[in-house]
Amino acid sequence: MSRHVDPQATLSGSLRVPGDKSASHRALMLSALAAGESTIVGLSRGHDVASTSQIMVQLGARRHDEAGHAVVEGPSDGLRASDEPLQCANSGTTIRLVSGIVSGLEGRHLLEGDASLSRRPMDRIATPLGLMGSKVRGRGPRVTPPLEIIGSSGLHGIDYEVPTPSAQVKSSILLAGLFARGDTVVSEAVRTRTSTEDMLRQAGVDVSSEDRGPGRRVTLRPSRPRPQAWRVPADPSQAAFFCVLGVIHPDAQIELLDVEDAPERVGFVHVLRRMGADLTQAPGASGATLTARSSLLSSTEVHAREIPSVDEVPVLTVAAAAASGVSAFRDMVELRLKESDRFEGSLRLAEGLGCRVWSDGDDFFIEGLGSSRRFQTFSFDAGLDHRFVMSSAVAGVAGQGCDIEGADTVASSYPNFFDDLASLA
Repeated sequence: MSRHVDPQATLSGSLRVPGDKSASHRALMLSALAAGESTIVGLSRGHDVASTSQIMVQLGARRHDEAGHAVVEGPSDGLRASDEPLQCANSGTTIRLVSGIVSGLEGRHLLEGDASLSRRPMDRIATPLGLMGSKVRGRGPRVTPPLEIIGSSGLHGIDYEVPTPSAQVKSSILLAGLFARGDTVVSEAVRTRTSTEDMLRQAGVDVSSEDRGPGRRVTLRPSRPRPQAWRVPADPSQAAFFCVLGVIHPDAQIELLDVEDAPERVGFVHVLRRMGADLTQAPGASGATLTARSSLLSSTEVHAREIPSVDEVPVLTVAAAAASGVSAFRDMVELRLKESDRFEGSLRLAEGLGCRVWSDGDDFFIEGLGSSRRFQTFSFDAGLDHRFVMSSAVAGVAGQGCDIEGADTVASSYPNFFDDLASLA
């Protein structure tokens, strides 16, 4: 579906973006793994999280919605293999974390995805899960979906150093470790988001973390999660779009409420402040309030270690395009392994805005337009990637409008994005 986005002269208002996707996926999974009833307030309504919910039901959990929250009941005798394929759609989090869970469930499990997910490599989970005693098969040497997993009740813990830091890979191993004999230890050279460790600990699982320089070592002892009353904060990676919009727009003040503010999740805030953004962060009981105001931005250097998931890089590309000077994005190889090739897509988007762009290995560079010029009108094919839909829309509203191909893909993470964007006008 194609969508036209008009520029807006003034933006103001407050928003609570959808519940954090990371926490939503994990709340559903840990609730399904527990024996008994859990409640989840603030669950993301995106299609990715819906895929996880459906799979938990297929594996034996029950779910129903009540006013203001979801209720998930995990079976007392534990989850079991499904006779039907587990449809992960476009969600990398779903397929990687579910792979960890079903590795500990006896039987054959088939995990499928859409065209985009079916191009994403799964060798990074297949290797450690195989070392634990599961069998993970996919297509080719990179083990792309569909995946066939032969689960085993005889998993054993491992001490594993993740070659490329990834919260999804770490989480897959830890979830498999719930079923294993002995401790499961995961080491990462760069600290990634701690959603899984924090939520496992909240659910009564014995898991400990030790920071080691810029990295971390996580140790899990096998046990079963306990039912919980989960409260999901607002998603910082969704708030990032409105933060960038607020600081690059010539007349804007936008407030984002209840945003998850773990250090590994708000690297984009520090990047924007370094660029000169008027972006404040006030802590609260259920998350931080971020307030973004119109600013004059200057170029900066962004390292992947500042934003371990690199999810916010596409919209930071838009910020770099609005800044004066040349911004450098360093060690961005992980961008190539997302829903689309976000490395190429980021360059294509900045170029469409009127910037000079180039790359060198895993680094890319954007010469921003500065405050003297607004983005030109442009068209962009989002290529089944929700983050490019939202990044393009941000640039269009702050600039002179745009047309976005594949705009309906935004429903995978943020179904009401365009409604919330319109509410600020």
